[in-house]
Amino acid sequence: MRFRKRRQPAPVVLKKLLHKTSHKAGRAPGTMVHIGRQRTEPVRIGLLNYGPAHLEERSLASVAECRPYRDGPGVTWVNLDGIHQLGILEQLGADFGLHPLVLEDIVNTTHRPKMEAFDDYLFLVLKMPHYDPVTASVNTEQVCLILSRNHVLSFQEQQGDVFDGVRQRLRGNKGRLRTMGADYLAYVLIDAIVDSYYIIMESLGEEIEHLEEIIMDHPTPDIQSRIHHFKREMILLRKAVWPLRELISGLQREDSSLIAPATGVFLRDVYDHSVQIIDTVETLRDVLSGLLDLYMSNISNRMNEVMKVLTIIATIFIPLTFIAGIYGMNFEYMPELHWRWSYPLLWLLMLTLACGMFKFFRRKHWL
Repeated sequence: MRFRKRRQPAPVVLKKLLHKTSHKAGRAPGTMVHIGRQRTEPVRIGLLNYGPAHLEERSLASVAECRPYRDGPGVTWVNLDGIHQLGILEQLGADFGLHPLVLEDIVNTTHRPKMEAFDDYLFLVLKMPHYDPVTASVNTEQVCLILSRNHVLSFQEQQGDVFDGVRQRLRGNKGRLRTMGADYLAYVLIDAIVDSYYIIMESLGEEIEHLEEIIMDHPTPDIQSRIHHFKREMILLRKAVWPLRELISGLQREDSSLIAPATGVFLRDVYDHSVQIIDTVETLRDVLSGLLDLYMSNISNRMNEVMKVLTIIATIFIPLTFIAGIYGMNFEYMPELHWRWSYPLLWLLMLTLACGMFKFFRRKHWL
């Protein structure tokens, strides 16, 4: 009987980069299949309707309460925390006229950031990062945005996001947000996600700087695994940020009446921010590669120092071993064996040889 070798569990980073999508095979296009981390918490629906002179903020109990706001006055922002209950998404898609392929993409959390244009709305997929300071790791959450004439729909995998600052600006009527349209709201949400990458890059940069200090002062055996950990996190960030630049660039080039010319100026600014983040990611990747080389070089230098000391010790003992070997032979007629001072003279000779060789090595700066 043949036994299959049991496969080892995949590393955490592979679980974050790879997802099982085989159970979608054979299904009709537009079939909603939730792909991602399985969740059981209830879906939360939040609504903000605003204008220059009014603001209404509600937590909705059902999707049906969103219908009056679809074509109502002002700008409406509907946010869903949770995409695992497919019935809610189907009802929301029917009420707001979303294409079945869009709903399919929303519940599939493996998509790279992208933009798709439809007749009366734009569909955006982004990756929102979360940083865990305990493990110094980054997790990304898929965020989908639907930009229409007077409303924005946002879909998140779980509760908790980087949009609290946007909500505070709406409540406090700070800046131009309450006087602008839905396209500006979509820009502000994108900008909040892009700015969150800055915070994470600063945290990772501090960790990598601390790692460099450890390598220079006292490298430990776990340094190599920590370097590889941060390199994997850089791969994850690069996978999320590079397509984000393409998405923002596509929004700038998109000839759509949904995006006002005034908003295009702000999109150029957030595009510059995305480029800066990409440069930072690439810089940190180069730094990590340099740290790995530095660590291996330090380990090699330390090993060379150890081998040098051991070689010098062995070299000092070579003549001493030679002398001891001669006088350890069992010949009867060895004149030095019967001398009265032969034993202390032999010790004096051996000590003189050892001290002389030691001073010679010190003079050559080999010690």
